Amino acid sequence: MRIVKTINELNSLINEIKSESKTIGFVPTMGALHNGHLTLVRQCAAENDVCVVSIFVNPTQFNNKTDLEKYPRNLEKDAEMLETAGCACVFAPSADDFYSADELNNTFDFDFGGMDKVMEGKFRPGHFNGVVQVVSKLFSLVQPDKAYFGKKDFQQLAIIHRMVRLMNFKIDIIDCPIVREASGLAMSSRNERLSAAEREIAVNISRILNESRKLLPEKTPAELICWVTDEVNAISGLEVEYFEIADPVTLTTIDTWLPKSIGCIAVYCGDVRLIDNIEYCL
Repeated sequence: MRIVKTINELNSLINEIKSESKTIGFVPTMGALHNGHLTLVRQCAAENDVCVVSIFVNPTQFNNKTDLEKYPRNLEKDAEMLETAGCACVFAPSADDFYSADELNNTFDFDFGGMDKVMEGKFRPGHFNGVVQVVSKLFSLVQPDKAYFGKKDFQQLAIIHRMVRLMNFKIDIIDCPIVREASGLAMSSRNERLSAAEREIAVNISRILNESRKLLPEKTPAELICWVTDEVNAISGLEVEYFEIADPVTLTTIDTWLPKSIGCIAVYCGDVRLIDNIEYCL
């Protein structure tokens, strides 16, 4: 496995791979890897000739500089995990090499069609500008045939699909199921910040979401939003930031059930913010 740290090194490697007519699969990450990431990497390695993984803590998608500084970084540990999962190349640039001063200092311009104003976007203004900026640039550099994303960050995934359509990337976006711990808790780097007691409490998020499926279609989307919110807030130690039920393509809030609808939630467990989602099918 090769670790490349500059755009020039990456360009040389990609040109070499393309000259051999090999397919490239790509998994973008910010490091602090867990088994959820590795599941994506294993699938990517199985379905492509070459698996490339980026590890880049993207400064343009952080609203809070303190959060950026605190984000865990351990390239050596991450690289060991990636090699065992079948990764062929790790791209781990510095922000100074990856972005020009102009890119860092100016807001990336993209037509989100309102998808950046709901759910995560409502509470993290500018976050998705940074996501589209970094992913579009990574796509241009890596030139993958397929790119793999987990469904846990459902809003991000929906926006990536829109970005690929509007920016005419010839890339297949592979939606991968949420990877969960044995308890049902969605895997996340943030879980490491939970105490043992908080982990037991956090399990209630996925439990309540699963129970909410049983209430279809007797409740309207608005009624189910109230039910889930009340059930989660009734658990001591949990506080809902938002729970929305939306069209899975446009992310617009729905009044009546679609054949497939998506419920997305953000919950504070102590001071740790956790997200999860569930698909509702009639």
